[in-house]
Amino acid sequence: MSTPEKASRAFNYDLDYRNLNLREQPELYRVGKGEMGVLLVRPYRDEILPHWRFKTPDIARESSEKIYAMFLDYKAANDFIGMDMARKFLQMGYTRARRYANHASGQKYDGPVPDDKKGQSGAHGREQLPRTEDPVKAESARIFYAKYLQAREDPEYKKQRKEWQEKWG
Repeated sequence: MSTPEKASRAFNYDLDYRNLNLREQPELYRVGKGEMGVLLVRPYRDEILPHWRFKTPDIARESSEKIYAMFLDYKAANDFIGMDMARKFLQMGYTRARRYANHASGQKYDGPVPDDKKGQSGAHGREQLPRTEDPVKAESARIFYAKYLQAREDPEYKKQRKEWQEKWG
């Protein structure tokens, strides 16, 4: 894939998401990688975020089931962006619960992010803090991961994702 094609598929962080409704302007949405844009894309963020919780396995189960039900509702409405955003929230439930399962504080690295690296992921020369396994958060992560896989592997989702990327990049 050439560089311009990769760029067209990348999540565009330069849009004014606070004032955009991507249900009304779907052509602006890009899937990106992983969870990119999960906390930006409106109105989906505002619809899904209130249900996103992972503190305990019971809370994670209720949350992941609600978000997966929303995924199915978006699917029934033929709303690919909604499906993809629900998938991203399920993935984020897994990754964040896993982070807290490994690091009670949620901090993976020692010390602050250097000023010139803010907004970028990575160690940036910082030491990784020791891992400690929290079995409660690990179970929450497993619950979210199972629902994330259900969404990610849904045949209709996969079909629509491929079509979306072919049409919009």
